[in-house]
Amino acid sequence: MTGVESPVYEPGHGLLKGRTAVITAAAGAGIGGATARRFLEEGARVLISDAHPRRLKEYGAELAGEFGPERVAALPCDVTDEAQVQALFAAALREHGRLDVVVNNAGLGGTSALVDMTDEQWTGVLDVTLNGTFRCTRAALRLMRDARDSGGVIVNNASVVGWRAQAGQAHYAAAKAGVMALTRCAALEAAEYGVRVNAVSPSLAMHPHLVKVTSAELLEELTAREAFGRYAEPWEVANVIVFLASGYSSYMTGEVVAVSSQHA
Repeated sequence: MTGVESPVYEPGHGLLKGRTAVITAAAGAGIGGATARRFLEEGARVLISDAHPRRLKEYGAELAGEFGPERVAALPCDVTDEAQVQALFAAALREHGRLDVVVNNAGLGGTSALVDMTDEQWTGVLDVTLNGTFRCTRAALRLMRDARDSGGVIVNNASVVGWRAQAGQAHYAAAKAGVMALTRCAALEAAEYGVRVNAVSPSLAMHPHLVKVTSAELLEELTAREAFGRYAEPWEVANVIVFLASGYSSYMTGEVVAVSSQHA
């Protein structure tokens, strides 16, 4: 890491005490895993999910060992499968008795020039990143609408690429721009029953999977664009998700919050 000094990891302050949360794509690496840990540190109970059962089981066991098995549940879920999405939200009620917060973190990337992109590449990214967010948002809103008094919160994971252009990212940029629009529309509808819907828009949050699928040259170029001259740690994005899930953001809905200087 270059640039300014490394950020300080803040301890929990009980911002989510007594709240229950579903977090998708949370099998340890990246923003989802960091969010699960931060939520637990802030007092929440979590149901984490991921499309990779082995990694999910390992991370769920790790978190349960640290924070207690009564506060951590894990269930595999492929967000492109409606039946699995329904099972996930049914499990949230079964495991924790209620649903307060949903973090839609599942997304699929990739790099391809538009002229060479196949239908399968395009639809694969859209189905996980945008359609998956839609499926989980719909399922969450149905439960939160019926609860009415839950004060529910949904936080979606968008990207600065949804605002600005990047070569080779037409499918991902379109999906993330769609997540932003979905967030704003869902917020207007959900306000009627006291539910807030917001999104975070990170730029470059480093994690092991990103290193595997991105060239060193591109990572260096992207890092150089950042105002602080460094990438974000996943937990720095998770901190903003905690804020949006907490009472400190009680008057915010339909907002897309950039976790970066690159909002345009």
